[in-house]
Amino acid sequence: MYMMKSMVAAGIAACMLLLGGCTTPAVPATAVLAPINPDYLIGPGDAVNIIVWRNPEVSMSVPVRPDGKITTPLVEDLPAAGKTSTQLARDIEQALAQFIQQPVVTVVVTNFIGNFNEQIRVIGQAARPQALPYRRDMSLMDVLIAVGGVTEFAAGNKASIVRTVDGKQEKFTVRLDDLIKDGDISANLAMRPGDILIIPESFF
Repeated sequence: MYMMKSMVAAGIAACMLLLGGCTTPAVPATAVLAPINPDYLIGPGDAVNIIVWRNPEVSMSVPVRPDGKITTPLVEDLPAAGKTSTQLARDIEQALAQFIQQPVVTVVVTNFIGNFNEQIRVIGQAARPQALPYRRDMSLMDVLIAVGGVTEFAAGNKASIVRTVDGKQEKFTVRLDDLIKDGDISANLAMRPGDILIIPESFF
């Protein structure tokens, strides 16, 4: 009896292995992992509000130039892109130390665009196709809300995400119709910095 049960269990396991080898999941394992949760990195086009304690004359809001640098009254051409607000604040303190005794600086990002390689780009049949700054714990639903959903011509369940994993691009299908129209929360995926959401047009 024991031997027969063992043989049945082995047969079931073998069938499951065969079935698993014959099916390809629409979403790879890398797509459903939790987000990597990076801190926001400043990018060209962002605006940063620089507050120097007890020194209002050098406190101001400045844009991050296309070359990734900022300029303030006492600090010229200071690299800002690719840094967190805290890192930039420490760099400004170091630069101001030759003019101000023990400067205390706070940097607040007031216009979020972010580094190009960390933006979420949405193309195709979105209501408002655009590039979005990646935010911590950003999901596919968050992206759809930001772009106003999809158009009436969209083939939502044929949409795809292009993602770079270990230097290689992967493409997998996502189910926007199931998520938006049917409320199928299992179709809501974690986004990663640099993801490209492609929403094709439906051909009747």
